[in-house]
Amino acid sequence: MKIAALQFDIAWEERELNYKQVERYAREARERGADLLVLPEMFATGFSLQPAKTAEDAEGKTVQFMQNLAQRFEIAIVGGLVLQSGGGKGLNTALVVDPQGEIVSSYAKTHLFSFMEEEKFHQPGDGPRPFEIFGTKCACFICYDLRFPELFRLVAEEVECIFVIASWPSTRQRHWDVLLPARAVENQLYLVGVNRVGEGGGLAFTGGSAIYSPLGERLAHGGAEEKLLLADIESQTVDGVRRQMPFLADRKYTPVIN
Repeated sequence: MKIAALQFDIAWEERELNYKQVERYAREARERGADLLVLPEMFATGFSLQPAKTAEDAEGKTVQFMQNLAQRFEIAIVGGLVLQSGGGKGLNTALVVDPQGEIVSSYAKTHLFSFMEEEKFHQPGDGPRPFEIFGTKCACFICYDLRFPELFRLVAEEVECIFVIASWPSTRQRHWDVLLPARAVENQLYLVGVNRVGEGGGLAFTGGSAIYSPLGERLAHGGAEEKLLLADIESQTVDGVRRQMPFLADRKYTPVIN
């Protein structure tokens, strides 16, 4: 499966501008042979903590945009948006759409970013939602989730690729750069981390989107500029690494989510 990861400058709370950007890059991704396009966290609005502006229902504009785009370019899409929840809050969500426009998976962010009081505006999700696409077993996580290795362990043995979509600010860029390959190595899988660039909400973002192999080899990197990065991932590579070094089977503690 060929992955295309889009690192771009998200226009703050300007859906239509962001849709145009994504559409342009989706066309390029398909022309370059990509099977699946990955977009950052809250790609249509930026990380705005205003559910009244960002939250949409399950058939809202961004969901429909993703479905129509997938069908037009015959490409699967992973992207972040906010879905409506109860009490005026939203669900910070990673949505997966197949090339036919069908929703394959919907994962709500487990760990809300207390540093910015995200819990006042979003409801937490209730755990991972693994899925399969193009014969590859995958899972999605969102931004702050990257700091919690126990969440990744919940799905490590049943998936071959994890997507982490983010709005990770430049002030903590080094942490992002260290944690992405760490999660790939410790779980022996492909790790696709997709961040944004530019400025939004008073914060600066310097990207660092990257795709890592199960051995922690960097297959593609976005640097600090707007960029579409591509890499091939292969399920048999994951199988081979795990057979050669079967350390996941040696764990003495297996975390359980209630």
